[in-house]
Amino acid sequence: MPLTTAIFDVGHVLFEWDPRFLFAKLIDDPEELDWFQGNVVTGDWHFEADSGRPLAVMLEERIALFPAHEAMIRAYAERWTETVPGPVPGSHAIVRELDERGVPLFAITNFGHEFWAMFRPEQPIFDLFEDILVSGTEKLVKPDAAIYALAIKRFAVDPDACLFIDDRIENVRGAQAAGMHGHVFKDAETLKAELEAVGLL
Repeated sequence: MPLTTAIFDVGHVLFEWDPRFLFAKLIDDPEELDWFQGNVVTGDWHFEADSGRPLAVMLEERIALFPAHEAMIRAYAERWTETVPGPVPGSHAIVRELDERGVPLFAITNFGHEFWAMFRPEQPIFDLFEDILVSGTEKLVKPDAAIYALAIKRFAVDPDACLFIDDRIENVRGAQAAGMHGHVFKDAETLKAELEAVGLL
């Protein structure tokens, strides 16, 4: 079956993301910055938002553990969009080219519900997508099989006609287990070559 549809991840595929972009503005000492990101606003803690935990609950729990860092913890919620420095080079041009060719575009992203509500209105590139499934809203995360099953149902797509693009191999394998074709994203040039090879570009 020919491929007809592209399903994208967001972080590190369409947009760069790293909390350091925010906290480097707030913490001058590199060692203190490393400690803060390794102990206070950690990747594991952030992932709780991706899985659907309410941000307000997360903040209060973290502040109770690290009361001296309350201002920084609240800054993460209030200034989260500053953790995104901009698009991944070349990716948005690919999205626009796919759209111009009439390729249906969707996304499945591990993203906190409240963070997505802040981020989505600032990014018109998402207007080109027919639907975007957000883990924090659905309380399902990649690579859980359930999130791909929900996407297939909600997007009303044949998985065998879809190319799923994600920077994490475990997420691509999850999509492949659901019947999709997969591409592990490294850079826009490699992705474009893959899209051309499968006939989507």
